[in-house]
Amino acid sequence: MDIFEKVHSFTAARDAMAAGLYPYFIVLDGHEGAEVRHRGRDLVMCGSNNYLGLTTDPRVKAASRAAIDEFGTSCTGSRFLNGNLELHETLERELAEFCGRQDALVFSTGYQANLGAVSGLAGRGDVVLIDRAAHASAIDAAALSGAKVRTFRHDDPESLRRQLRACPPDAGKLVVVDGVYSMEGDICSLPDLLSVCHEHGARLILDDAHGLGVLADGRGTESHFGLADRVDLLTVTFSKSLASVGGAVIGDADVIHYLRHHARSLIFSASMSPANTAAALAALRVLKEEPWRVDHVHENATYVRDGLRRMGVDVGASSTPILPVPTKDLLDTFGVWKSLLGKGVYVNPVVPPAASYRLRMSFMATHTVDHLDRVLSAFESEFASRPAAVLQA
Repeated sequence: MDIFEKVHSFTAARDAMAAGLYPYFIVLDGHEGAEVRHRGRDLVMCGSNNYLGLTTDPRVKAASRAAIDEFGTSCTGSRFLNGNLELHETLERELAEFCGRQDALVFSTGYQANLGAVSGLAGRGDVVLIDRAAHASAIDAAALSGAKVRTFRHDDPESLRRQLRACPPDAGKLVVVDGVYSMEGDICSLPDLLSVCHEHGARLILDDAHGLGVLADGRGTESHFGLADRVDLLTVTFSKSLASVGGAVIGDADVIHYLRHHARSLIFSASMSPANTAAALAALRVLKEEPWRVDHVHENATYVRDGLRRMGVDVGASSTPILPVPTKDLLDTFGVWKSLLGKGVYVNPVVPPAASYRLRMSFMATHTVDHLDRVLSAFESEFASRPAAVLQA
């Protein structure tokens, strides 16, 4: 069989393009943060994970420019060899301190942070147990580790308990969950999950990509539950609240030391660029100085959540800046996305296998009331004629 046969039989994307409903790889002409420009029109951006609105903050941009002036555009090598800067280590120290941990290890992307943590710790003879709604990077990391992979029902401690009981008694056990789930906007039941892990001698990795900067003055899911320093290992990304690209693993010094020498995604990748590192560091410092941003992003999300619920629009169990709105099927998802775009609102259309059919919105600290009212007006116009069964799918 020609392995390229799948290429020729893949027509779904071209069919959507031909119908004028293809919603991906949209070219943006300008990006102010809370607003973007597309084909000369200004749109309210409700698809970005720029929760604190720091991607256009003058302090963050200035730090990024200064790093280019001092270090150039790239380190042209891995941190393991020639690509390690004091800038990387400063970010690690300040991030670990902010999260109440001993040490941190900075990777070039958040995806690589999960890849390095999971596959660096787990291997043949071990078992990795993953929440079914966990991020794809954790799932891929588990598959690459060579460990036995088991999944458990989303945020279900009893399902996790059953899976742990079925593990070989001599196997190393690593549990991976998200702090805030990117498609539902719900927060994991961390106290109960930790309790189950302790019962069975399992270690827990908490992917707090959407928790850092969002919960507990920005310190994340652990602090939200008053469980600081209780999780075995944290992973985070800088492409959400910290206005950059990159990621980190955060934990005890001995674990971080081990991963420095065993995380393949660190050792065999070029290091995080100076500009991105400086931007993340500057954003972290702004977060520490201005915790009001965390309160504001929740106020904005609550404003829209309450408004949509008054209209009868289902937004699930979200208690974070992420709001999912269910749709019926592929054509409905793409059609509503295009209609909202025409009304000046940019949302993300999500289809299987990423998640069930939905529109995914996320809000920022820098959205104004005018922005939020424009979003609600667009949804009211779009959903006014829909039956309640569809609105609350």
